[in-house]
Amino acid sequence: MLAIELWGLGDLALAVPFLRAASASGKVTLIAKPHAAPILARFVPAAELIPLAAPWTAFRGKYRLHRWPWGSLARTVRTLRGRGFEAGVSARPDPRDHALLWLSGARRTYGFPRAGSRPLLSDPLARPEGPHRADHWASLATALGLWIDPAQPARRGGRRILMHAGAGQPARLWPRPRFEELASALERAGWQTEIIDDSFTGIEQLLDKLDSADRFIGNDSGPGHLAALLGVPTFTLFGPQLPERFAPRHPHAAWIEGAPCPFKPCSDYCRFPEPRCLTAIDAPRVLARLQPWLDA
Repeated sequence: MLAIELWGLGDLALAVPFLRAASASGKVTLIAKPHAAPILARFVPAAELIPLAAPWTAFRGKYRLHRWPWGSLARTVRTLRGRGFEAGVSARPDPRDHALLWLSGARRTYGFPRAGSRPLLSDPLARPEGPHRADHWASLATALGLWIDPAQPARRGGRRILMHAGAGQPARLWPRPRFEELASALERAGWQTEIIDDSFTGIEQLLDKLDSADRFIGNDSGPGHLAALLGVPTFTLFGPQLPERFAPRHPHAAWIEGAPCPFKPCSDYCRFPEPRCLTAIDAPRVLARLQPWLDA
């Protein structure tokens, strides 16, 4: 089976339960950004990775087709066609994914059609009732007769809180000084806190750091999804995106939503000089929302 997940760390983390289930039934190849390698090594070691930084996943300049690495894309397609995949899947309703599935030569292709991509899919699927990306992977599993293990993570009873103050885009960043103010308040309440950000590099090192925590607090970003995958309860500060679409999948996940904005969800292209949906949230408000979650 060929699986496609070409976007960020959080998207990849949400795909892991499906990839585990598929790997239990046969050989799985994932085409994803190179950062998927340590994720697969940790969670789905039997899966193979074909790395691809797809040009349409760039935040800016993605439609400057004359700058696309057409030679590299052609080589990737030749590699895929040489594998003789029985099935190809994509959880994202993205015609570009569906074109890649079609070009791969997979005998059966499964996905959620959009913008005229239905002819590229041998098995087009209806969108799931839930809007969450994990619901899309669950629908694919059902269509393929796979069972995703709903095992609950082990309880973590310590008092170590890891905060991640980074994010892939500025529109998702709650100000670092407010993380520090929140950490001071939590330490006065007897919690041990540590703040890291995007300067903490290395996926393997990040996974080890996340796995050492008892609670995680962070922006709407990949580290929160990785924490949930490791069984760490998460609290997320949402700004331009919606929790019902991208909240980490953990039974004890909680979050606070950003201030209302007529442009939400805005896919990280903020129309204002700063993301008001996030900067309108102060540390006391977050602490008030955090307290019941920590007590629980």
